[in-house]
Amino acid sequence: MAKLKWGMIGGGEGSQIGPAHRLGALADGLFEFAAGALDVDAEKGRAYAQSLGIAQDRAYANWQDMLEGEKNRPDRIDLVTVATPNATHFEITKAFLEAGFNVLCEKPMTMTVEEGEEIVRVAEKTGKICAVNYCYSAYPMVREMRDMVRRGDLGNVRLVVTNFSHGHHGDATDADNPRVRWRYDPAMAGVSGQFADCGIHAMHMASFIANDQVRSLSADFASTISSRVLEDDAMVNFRMEGGTVGRLWTSSVAIGRQHGFDIQVFGEMGGVRWASEHPNQVFYTPVGGRTQIMEKGEDGLSDEAGRLSRVAIAHPEGFPLAVANIYVDLAAAISGETRSSLPTAEDGVRSMAAVHQAVASAKADGAWVDARPPMYRA
Repeated sequence: MAKLKWGMIGGGEGSQIGPAHRLGALADGLFEFAAGALDVDAEKGRAYAQSLGIAQDRAYANWQDMLEGEKNRPDRIDLVTVATPNATHFEITKAFLEAGFNVLCEKPMTMTVEEGEEIVRVAEKTGKICAVNYCYSAYPMVREMRDMVRRGDLGNVRLVVTNFSHGHHGDATDADNPRVRWRYDPAMAGVSGQFADCGIHAMHMASFIANDQVRSLSADFASTISSRVLEDDAMVNFRMEGGTVGRLWTSSVAIGRQHGFDIQVFGEMGGVRWASEHPNQVFYTPVGGRTQIMEKGEDGLSDEAGRLSRVAIAHPEGFPLAVANIYVDLAAAISGETRSSLPTAEDGVRSMAAVHQAVASAKADGAWVDARPPMYRA
């Protein structure tokens, strides 16, 4: 099968997320890195793109040039990844969708709910894929948990408890570091800091595994370092459409925690838990029974968990391969297969609605609010 052609906007030299996308897209030989506009500095971006093997005429100065250069080529790209600063996601994603390209957008997909709803409508109108990089949902053992819920192994899900908390922004003396400061600046990050950055990963995961959508929420935000305008710690309680109760904590000042993303799902017949720092295991406890450790790669797991496991049992698989699993599902979807597990624009707009409503709730001393985008309210 011929490789699909892939392009990237942003994610240049020194980028935090760029290498994960390049490793992920190329891991399975499904995509060829064919085009890029990798840096806001045009010459730096073109030089870096060429150093990665992109032809000179497809190493673009900016995303506008890339759109113009690619849209009429007979060998144009099949997928573009948008890995630019948050405030640019909407404009770039919309333009490429309207030009007939499939898009993978970094989260948050947009800055406003209205923009998110527009992306959903454009994707539906053009028939093109708009995926959002909620890549933690592509770990094999997360897929196993999702399958367990769908099989009914846990019975009705009663409670989801999740958190994404770290302490890497907990040093007040480092608060003016440009790599940290922008995350708490409304002009660059939008209406929310830590919840929009990390908390929405946890909320998406809750919906993904529980097979339900968040209906309402109550939030408490705190800026524990006084120079920050946006929150660096948040607690969000939520209720799902099917009645499941949710508890979510997210923080960037939890000194001692490294990459503290974990989730527990409790049903009437048992409970499961998973942590990103130990991604190969799911701990499963049936009601009245002993806790079992389920290992990635062992016999008896779901087809989804088996399909996305890359290396033999007992060997760790990390973040870039979770990103790679998103690209595997994208390649299949572009080729016409159904991939219901692929995070899409609908997930993106639901996350943005949750962010804005959590901000409103926090300002109203934790009042319960409707967390759904207007387009999904009955």
